[in-house]
Amino acid sequence: MNAATTPGAAQRAASYYSATLNDQTQYPTLQGTVEVDVVIIGGGFTGVASAVELAERGLKVAIVETNRIGWGASGRNGGQVTGSLSGDEAMRKQMRARLGDDVDDFIWHLRFRGHDIIQQRVARYGIDCDLKRGHLHAAMKPSHMNELEAFAAQAQQRGMGDQVELLDREGVRRHLDSPLYLGALKNTRNLHLHPLNLCLGEARAAHGLGALIFENSQVLEIVHGPRPAVVTAQGRIEAKQVMLAGDVYHKLEPGQLKGKIFPAMGGIVTTAPLGDLARQLNPQDLAVYDCRFVLDYYRMTADGRLLFGGGANYSGRDSRDIAGELRPCFERTFPALKGVPIEFQWSCAMGIVVNRIPQLGKLSENVWYCQGYSGHGIATSHIMGEIMAEAITGTLEKFDTFAGCSHIRVPMGDVLGNPLLAAGMWYYQMLEKLR
Repeated sequence: MNAATTPGAAQRAASYYSATLNDQTQYPTLQGTVEVDVVIIGGGFTGVASAVELAERGLKVAIVETNRIGWGASGRNGGQVTGSLSGDEAMRKQMRARLGDDVDDFIWHLRFRGHDIIQQRVARYGIDCDLKRGHLHAAMKPSHMNELEAFAAQAQQRGMGDQVELLDREGVRRHLDSPLYLGALKNTRNLHLHPLNLCLGEARAAHGLGALIFENSQVLEIVHGPRPAVVTAQGRIEAKQVMLAGDVYHKLEPGQLKGKIFPAMGGIVTTAPLGDLARQLNPQDLAVYDCRFVLDYYRMTADGRLLFGGGANYSGRDSRDIAGELRPCFERTFPALKGVPIEFQWSCAMGIVVNRIPQLGKLSENVWYCQGYSGHGIATSHIMGEIMAEAITGTLEKFDTFAGCSHIRVPMGDVLGNPLLAAGMWYYQMLEKLR
């Protein structure tokens, strides 16, 4: 038995997102025995997106979730869907042996495939999630501008010239009432949205396609074999295939997965509604993040609040005072917000992989896993959901490309993993001061 140690069922975080749900559906607890084609462990974006893909292909699917759909990072993140890929350089090095000169095309396609999936799904299933276009990648020093100029040139070569625009300091000030940036790359292909409403909308879509969804149903054991199963305290799901999609929250299968993924805690705050000031500060309603290794990210919500996150904590422990840590950051970004009330604050655990390449693989012949997006989960989880659905239904090319990548496994992962990550990020922050 591989026992999960995740705490028992919990309600969603007291966040802006949970306070503005469009769907209050509560799915039942698993009781008794159920038979399906594929059972997915984890009701976040990876599990739900994969369920939609598989159900659209005609398979009978079940999702089993310890807490609530969208309870973890999928329902707590910054809501930005960008073409940034964590680990793209590591992917390029490792995948070149398999893909040859096609590796650059493969990675570029990945950058924006998640955008397409999300937009198509929102349109097809009528999901109300405040989906909007427009993003700024903001520079705080000349070396950042060099990086943005290189990406803009690549985008031009890839036919995205009408969707990207380099801005100088004055150009940024026309988009943001902030003194902080010396330039930015504007990208109108990138998106931002209400992630919890997207996750819940996709769950409803999967359910409408025949998927079974069980909440408050912690998986205690994965049974391997020709007819695998998952076991909870009150039930059992037998399936032809099992997919483990719990990311950093589960503790299942430690024999093969321990020491491969680690939690980093990010904090997010949301102000009181800003009224006309919201449009003054961000007249084109763009999402923003900066170019630093440990960055700030923010956007305006549908009701005109500033939603601001940053300061990832690689110790694996929650901050005691998220608002106290982030208030100086957003007041420095927007001096006009000095003293504005903060109405919501919450944390978000991100699954960090040492080399930043998403981890896809098989634990046995019929048991698959998919995890580790290192802070870029909305778009990447939808890309991986498509790849996993293709693999489970017999098309293994993209899955094998990821599964063939090597990953560092940290000995005594629970003891050493986060201290090593924290040391690594200290090193990168020191490099930041030099570049």
